[in-house]
Amino acid sequence: MRYFKSIIVSTFLIFLFPDFDVHAQKPLMDHIFAADPSAHIWPNDPNTLWLYTSHDIPGTNHHATMFGYHVFSTTDLVNWIDHGRVLSVNDVDWAVSHAWAIDAVYRNGQYYLVYCMIETATGMFRTGLAVSDLPQGPFTDIGFIQGVDWGQDPALFVDDDNTPYLFWGSGGRCHAVQLTDDLMAAIPETRVELTSQLPDVFEGPWVHTYQGKYYLSYPGLPNGNWPQHYYYAVADKPLGPYTYKGVFISGFTGQSGTNHGSIIKFKDQWIAFYHAAIVSGGMSEVRNLMADFLFYNADGSIQEIVPGNLSITNGQDTRVSILLEAENGKAAGGKLTGTHVSSSTTGYSGRGYVTGFDVSHDNVSVLAQVANDCTARLIVRLSADDNFTADVLVGVKMMDGWEGTPMRKTNGWEEVDLGMIDLKGGDNIIRFTCKKNVNLKVDWFKLEM
Repeated sequence: MRYFKSIIVSTFLIFLFPDFDVHAQKPLMDHIFAADPSAHIWPNDPNTLWLYTSHDIPGTNHHATMFGYHVFSTTDLVNWIDHGRVLSVNDVDWAVSHAWAIDAVYRNGQYYLVYCMIETATGMFRTGLAVSDLPQGPFTDIGFIQGVDWGQDPALFVDDDNTPYLFWGSGGRCHAVQLTDDLMAAIPETRVELTSQLPDVFEGPWVHTYQGKYYLSYPGLPNGNWPQHYYYAVADKPLGPYTYKGVFISGFTGQSGTNHGSIIKFKDQWIAFYHAAIVSGGMSEVRNLMADFLFYNADGSIQEIVPGNLSITNGQDTRVSILLEAENGKAAGGKLTGTHVSSSTTGYSGRGYVTGFDVSHDNVSVLAQVANDCTARLIVRLSADDNFTADVLVGVKMMDGWEGTPMRKTNGWEEVDLGMIDLKGGDNIIRFTCKKNVNLKVDWFKLEM
């Protein structure tokens, strides 16, 4: 995901794949440009798989425009929830730009987002930490990890003995170190450089275990040439030394110039998550998520993946809903105007709901981000003591004209179908305004793609 021009990469892909067909593979989901998927199953919920990803901006030609992160979840690998933006550069006081690859970890009852951004004061990449009490966020920044300079593409691995290790790498180097128990600092005497042990390494390390061994997977440049292939090495200890084993994802039709992802076991099936450029037709700066089943040979080696042949979608389209919690407000790209968050009435999801629609212009807004122009069904979960009229603004378009949208009294919490709406590729602000004080409570907005 680094500094090279899209025209160079696109030309290279056309030369490498003269029969380039953007429909040759099935993306995991096509409603959003996202990359660098970090997959996790949290110990308190073994039936849900979570993906923490970077986000690519539609229309860009450079990765410097990456601004925030998304979280996705599924229980069956077919139906996915996009929980929206969970952290952005605007939420991090010490950062200026470059919200690149991320990871996540559950520790001491909280969820940590481990990410990288460029620090304003020094101009170098830092590895930041943000925390949430919910796996879907949003996350609040708590600073960057001390003792990790140029900490790009972080992966935080916690061993069975609860010891945390940080791996990071960029520009052809890979480093690792043990962290303090609070994750806020590196332990200097444990730091190792793994570069010489990882042929062609460029960036993006990820560590998982299989049959008592530590597997470090990483994107590399074969003979120094783009696009990246996906390699792995194996060790007896988290910090190595590592023994190189080979490539498990080579060049493929529809790939982007970069590749980056994770490997995880979910419901007794191993899965490799990574990214490509299928949805954008080969534009390397706007990528999409991919996933294939992964298999090991008897000797522990990984069988090479031909993207699409073992796709977890099995050739079918996944179904995606964007679920935007009303109470997340500014932290998720939205806003509360004249309203406030409460949790006094039970039955809500997330951390609470939005209420306090006391005067005609009080409102709540949420941010929906999509890859391309599309339509979606808008559903809002709310509670209202009487009939009322709402102004529902999607981007610059008011639903049902300037007379507002008539809404009826509910029997407690109800899901109200507002019909189909048009979304533009990029950012879409959805604003909900109540024109009458009816003790309105708004729980969430859902977009069914």
